[in-house]
Amino acid sequence: MIATMETLTKQQKKDIRLIGKFVEVYCTGKHGALERSPFRLPEGLGQRTFCRECAAFMEYAVGKRLKCPLEAEKPSCKHCRIHCYRKDQREKVREIMGYSGRRLMLRGRLDYVWHYFF
Repeated sequence: MIATMETLTKQQKKDIRLIGKFVEVYCTGKHGALERSPFRLPEGLGQRTFCRECAAFMEYAVGKRLKCPLEAEKPSCKHCRIHCYRKDQREKVREIMGYSGRRLMLRGRLDYVWHYFF
């Protein structure tokens, strides 16, 4: 679990909740047979349930989001001029967003998918 000294901005909270939901959908669909445990999101944003691999990815993603140097002008990560994720992690997030985006759209969660495309 990542501890933060300062409070999160509204946009950081939104982004962390969003990636948490996408990773949870991905983990359930791809790693459903693996043992899963609760993962607490920072600052009372709730918790999600992930396998070890997905929990490690969430630690990485939340850490990167909290340290984003472009907070004042933050675009969505895929449109960002600075790619702070390592190449392998960028591929992983693309896979997660693609897989989860389709499933959330089929479930009628267009609010999550809006962020995926824009």
